[in-house]
This record gives sequence, C-alpha cells and structure tokens, in this order.
Amino acid sequence: MATKNKNDKPTDKNADGEERQVKQESLLEKFFHDQLKDIYYAEQQLLKALEEMKNASTTEELEDAFDNHRTQTERHLKRLEKVFRLLGKPAEGKKCEAMDGIIKEGQSIIKETKEGTMTRDAALIIAAQKAEHYEIATYGGLVQLAITLGKRQAAGLLDKTLQEEEETDSLLTDIAEQHINIEAEEEGYGADVSTKNLAQAPAY
Repeated sequence: MATKNKNDKPTDKNADGEERQVKQESLLEKFFHDQLKDIYYAEQQLLKALEEMKNASTTEELEDAFDNHRTQTERHLKRLEKVFRLLGKPAEGKKCEAMDGIIKEGQSIIKETKEGTMTRDAALIIAAQKAEHYEIATYGGLVQLAITLGKRQAAGLLDKTLQEEEETDSLLTDIAEQHINIEAEEEGYGADVSTKNLAQAPAY
C-alpha cells in the first residue's frame, strides 16, 4: 500500500520492508491514458455501427468492405487491450462525443437515402470515412505520444492499427471512385433521392 513520506511523495515498501518512491504519472501520461480510453470506446461503438452499415449497403462489394472492417476493428480492440496491459491499466472506455456524433450522422444517412440505391452506398462511404479520419487522427497522435513517453512497444502496436486504418480509408476511396459515385450520379438525375422527398412525390 502506498503512503507518503515527509516530502509528501508517494512511497511503498518492498519485500524487505524498505521504503521506495512510487513513480507518479506525468500530466502527459494521464492524457495518453485518457485518449486510449476515448479510442477504446470509439472502436467499441464503431463495431456495432459497422453491422448496421453493412446491412444497409446496396452493393456486395461495400458489404464485404464493412464486414472486413468489423473483423479489423475487433483486432484493433485486442491491440488496445494489450496496450492497456503494458501500462498496467484496466481496459476501459470513456464516452467519445466525436464518434457518437459520427455514428448518429451515419444512422441519419441510412434513414434519408433510398434503399437499394448507389446514392446510399456513396453516402455510407462518406460516413465510414469520417469515422476513419477520426481514428487516423487519434492513432497518429497516440503513436507520437507513446514514442515521446518512451513506450516503444505500445507505439508499435498503435502504429500497426494506424496503418490499417489508412489502408481501409484508401480502400473505401477506391470503391467509391471506381463505380459507385459514377452510378450514383446517374440515378434519379435532377431529383433528390432521399426518402423524405420520395415520400412527398406524387404517385402516377
């Protein structure tokens, strides 16, 4: 059990009963840990959202991309849990307002685009890439913080995830550019294909 010595510094006793100074976390270490909890929560929420996005997709290609991303996200969570263990901390999340907002926007896109259209797929890709860009920014920052704090093993694990996030973002761009965006541009030409407008359109 940690106590304080006369200089008010936390101390503990070793097996021989001798006092030793307990290393305190710096403000940067506390921030690093806080951001790990943030991205851990974000990955957990994204894992659920990707299933919804997969089920809402029009093309099999995008379904497969979201399915693969779910598998990748499960791997990212396991890596984060390993980083927590390296720090001697429990793996726990902290509510991430940013990811919650991105996911909520993605759910709105599903409601506001017509089922079975390429426009929906184009919109879903943008929604997914918003999540990717948040993760890329977060993991990029965490890698640099880990290096600064001398946590090389943690930095290596986080960098693997960063590279995979960047690859996924690039894959989604390729899927969009190769045909989905082009086909989406051709459907419902001159009209809004959102379900809101379709509901208001006159029946013939």
